[in-house]
Amino acid sequence: MRILVLGGTVFLSKAVATEAVRRNHEVVCAARGASGSVPEGADLVVVDRDQPGALEVLRGEQFDAVVDVAKMSVNWVREALHVLAGSTGHWTFVSSCSVYRDHSSAGQTVQSPTLPPLEDDPTAPFDANRYGSVKVASEHAVLDQLEDRAFILRAGLITGPGDPSDRFGYWPARMSKGGQVAVPDSPDQAASHVDVRDLAAWIVDAAENRLVGTFDGTGPSEPLSFFLGEIAGAVAPPGTQLVRVPLEVLDRLKIAPWAGPRSLPLWLTESHLAMMFRDARPAMAAGLRVRPVGETAKDALAYEHELGIDRVRRAGLTADEEYELLSAL
Repeated sequence: MRILVLGGTVFLSKAVATEAVRRNHEVVCAARGASGSVPEGADLVVVDRDQPGALEVLRGEQFDAVVDVAKMSVNWVREALHVLAGSTGHWTFVSSCSVYRDHSSAGQTVQSPTLPPLEDDPTAPFDANRYGSVKVASEHAVLDQLEDRAFILRAGLITGPGDPSDRFGYWPARMSKGGQVAVPDSPDQAASHVDVRDLAAWIVDAAENRLVGTFDGTGPSEPLSFFLGEIAGAVAPPGTQLVRVPLEVLDRLKIAPWAGPRSLPLWLTESHLAMMFRDARPAMAAGLRVRPVGETAKDALAYEHELGIDRVRRAGLTADEEYELLSAL
């Protein structure tokens, strides 16, 4: 197959290109090339999608499949469709579980209500709802043109080597140091993830098998305490103690949920308590295969050491912040 990856230099798009090359497909990556290199064996076409008409260089090219991971631009998606929709057999658009309107109630499915679609607005401040709404508009653009050839993948938490967010990586990095590790005491919260390599493999499978439809791309849910315990079991030295911190203490000390500085990553507030509690069975029935959390934790830890395990992080607590939190108990 001849596969076009719109991207191919960072995290998921690079993992997709890597997997497609591994399977001996002809892979073309369309990217600036500024964020990294494409996998060995793939070809790079230099484009900057912020520039109008950037993809015209690909007009007339024939592809068996296109994979678009456009993060937050429906204009990017529409231009790609304008240039390439007529010359490709299968189209994957990587969307997000952020498209859903309700993250507080369990039992949501791909038929659950989504946010209203929004157009691009570079002047608007980023927030989760705007991100989700732009993804909704992008999904609509794909389905309007290619419904019978489109695989819409609403990804959940993507983890593993190459993750730039620090959300998952914080935990194996911290737990590998041992001692007392502050964790959120959130017994009602579920957690789920999908390793970037498993998601990439499913995307290539979908292209090979012409899988179409809309799916949530995430693994099975389990209690957050079990999820963190699996990470600890994989990477923590003997004697490591996970100390559950009551939510009122986290609130009083202004510890942020989910991500960002001074946060306990993956912890969710009540309004988003079910965000990682989605039904993975349709995706797994359609071919998604997921590896154990502990395996991802070990490989994520190796990546953390490559980056520098004591670096300034995008998410999590510093040693001083964690000491302050534990002392408050």
